[in-house]
Amino acid sequence: MKITIKDIARLAGVSTTTVSKVINNKDESISQATRDRITSLMKEYDYTPSTVARSLVTKKTNTIGLIIPDIRNPFFPELARGVEDRANSAGYNIIFCNTDNKIEKEDEYLKILAEKMVDGIIMAASSKRDERLATVKGYSVPVVLVDRDIDVEMDYVKGRVFTDNFKGARIAVEHMINQGVKKILFISGPLTNKASIERLEGYKYALKENGLEYDEGYLLEGEFNEDWGWEAARAAVETGIEFDGIFCGNDLIAIGAVKSLKEIGLSVPEDISVIGFDDIYVSRLIEPELTTVRQPKYEMGFEAVEMLLRILEGKRLKDARLILQPDLIIRDSVRKG
Repeated sequence: MKITIKDIARLAGVSTTTVSKVINNKDESISQATRDRITSLMKEYDYTPSTVARSLVTKKTNTIGLIIPDIRNPFFPELARGVEDRANSAGYNIIFCNTDNKIEKEDEYLKILAEKMVDGIIMAASSKRDERLATVKGYSVPVVLVDRDIDVEMDYVKGRVFTDNFKGARIAVEHMINQGVKKILFISGPLTNKASIERLEGYKYALKENGLEYDEGYLLEGEFNEDWGWEAARAAVETGIEFDGIFCGNDLIAIGAVKSLKEIGLSVPEDISVIGFDDIYVSRLIEPELTTVRQPKYEMGFEAVEMLLRILEGKRLKDARLILQPDLIIRDSVRKG
């Protein structure tokens, strides 16, 4: 039979309130002898306090919710590893939630996590979310956004951690131009996504700074996946657009584009140069190995938890927005000038 807090109190000759205070390290007026007697009995009878009951007293569950949009995208497991490592080192557990890029699931998970009394939430928003964060009334759990920003201010969004998407796009396109690639398509993810908008602006800026005109016909908008990359690259070739390079909104799009071009009979990078964004591990496994922009994925997750912990501890943030720096990773998918 499982022993309860009432049993421990009876054996120790104290009230359940006293046992609860010892468990939660409350009330310094309780004598050390009483504390020792209670903890000794807990150890002897292998008594483990209920996490739920304990959280009702402490108002803390030592649990963080992590909401991500697409577990199939290799970008997010690496970000999640950074979240988990930092959280675990601080004594927190993680509840993972995958939304499949559906806003309705995102809102539902926010409600569920709040009901489960998580202490805070790290969230990478759906690529389709462009306005509200959630229709949650009386929501009070602090949220730190990662990877994907949302323009609308919400009281419970306490921090943001992102990569400089504008800079990442700029250095990618500048690299192609420096190698003699001049007619560059941009196969983008959804432009409801702020990261996509920032990458588009970086793409435009690099063209302008190098004396090249931006042409709306060279912008193809779709999803952050291989199917869209494959479809967009094929459509560009079949419609007769003249191009010698493709800047892709992420590595999955780039991988799909490379596959499509090779199936058509074009060579990468001899005929068409391709550059991605993210530097997911599979970018090194395709042929040719993908030149891309590295986002510090692990660091993004790690720093998001670092920020959340400071918020939970009531410490003032120097800046509620942390922008991490991208790096150009040169491999073999862009021709050498």
